[in-house]
Order: sequence, then structure tokens, then C-alpha cells
Amino acid sequence: MNTIKNRVRLFLGTCLLLPTFANAQDWSQQFELYGILASIDGETSMGRVTGAEIDVDFDAILENLEMAGMMHYEAHHKSGWGVSLDYGFMDLGSDISGRRGGVTDISVKQVIFEGLAIRRFQLEDGLLDYTVGVRWWDNEIDVSVDPAVLPGSFEVEIDEDWVDVVVGVRWLNNLNENWKFLLQGDVGGFGLESDFTGRVQVGALYQMKDKWVLDVKYIATWVDYENDETEGQPGYFAYDTVTHGPVIGVIYQF
Repeated sequence: MNTIKNRVRLFLGTCLLLPTFANAQDWSQQFELYGILASIDGETSMGRVTGAEIDVDFDAILENLEMAGMMHYEAHHKSGWGVSLDYGFMDLGSDISGRRGGVTDISVKQVIFEGLAIRRFQLEDGLLDYTVGVRWWDNEIDVSVDPAVLPGSFEVEIDEDWVDVVVGVRWLNNLNENWKFLLQGDVGGFGLESDFTGRVQVGALYQMKDKWVLDVKYIATWVDYENDETEGQPGYFAYDTVTHGPVIGVIYQF
């Protein structure tokens, strides 16, 4: 895993430095800060705790949120090649109770980091991008088990991260002078780390001024991951969830 992480760091560092060392006038770049009204649905298994439900809506996240941040960067060369980096994290400081009983409290810290290479094609009324890259997950989950489920109350804490390969496509269609329709999706995992990961985005971009764009969309990100430990034994971890919600962001183009 350390070798994979080092290759990911090298790839991301190259993505950031490439427009700097290349001829700047051949590149168009953009930086975005955005927020998501997120919900997390699914289940996790940790050690002896199996099938613990994660059912965290936006109200619960907002009530317990200590820190969050989402940012996106893209650079496109006039040749049609480009790079994209996306980083989002949520730190839910207080425990969040599951709705259906069993597990009394679940605390979640989730980071999703993505680095993609892009091949862009100009269409008559828009753009078509093909993407390939990596999605890096980093999860810290703390589960307290109800004594009614297992004898004695106890707590399990897991810190697990992994890297998935992803491939995808993005379509940008010009609706009029100011509005663009966006549809984007990818799939990954392929059993190399997670069994499956996928992301779907649908929304619109509004050109407010020459360099400023409003980004409004809905996004959903799935993952189905299981580590190499034996189910029910210490160190075992499985994570099968979807993080989803509406997004609003502001893009600066330069």
C-alpha cells in the first residue's frame, strides 16, 4: 500500500506542477470552492460489529459537524489534455445515533481525494471529456455497540484508507450564452482495492462574469470496500455506503 500511496503522491504533484513548468499561455485553469448538503447511507462492519447501519442525513451532519472543506482544481492544455484534482473532507465530532437501533453511536470522519487525467474533445455545442485516475479514501469510524446487541458495551475504532482506479466521462452542453448542462459519471475499484466505486454528477454551470462561474449540481459517490482481514476478527473492516447531496460552488477561471 505504501508503494501505491507514493505513486499517487507523485502523480498529484506532477499534476499541480505541470502548468507551472509548461508554457502558461497554452493552459486554461480553474479553482473551485464548493459545499455539499451531504447524507451518508449504507453500512459498515468492524471487527465483531457486522452490518452496522450508517444512516446520517444532512441535519445530523450539520448538527455534529466540526470541520469540512471541499475544493476542486483543473488545468487544460490547448492540445486537449488536462488534469483534475478534487478534495473533500467531513469531520463529525459528535457521535451520531443510528435510526434503527442496534448500534448506539457512529462517529465518521471521511476524506475523498481524487486525481484524474483528462482527454478533452470539442463538440458542436459543448465538450466531451474522458477521464482516468485514482480516488483515495481515508475513513476514521468509531462505533459504540448497544449492550442489547452483544454482551457488554464496547467501542470499536478503525482508521482505514485505500486507493481505487477510476475511469469516466463528462459531457458539457451549451444551453445558451450563460448556461451549460453537466453530466458526469465514473466507475472504478475493479477488485484491486474496493470491489466497486462510482460517482454520478448532474447539474448546470452559470457564467456570472468573465472569470466567475456558479456551479449547481447533485452528486452521489458509492463505495463497496472490504479489507483482507477475516470477518468478525479484530482488524476486519467493510464499508458499503453512498455519500450524496446537492452541491453549490463558485469557480474562478484563470
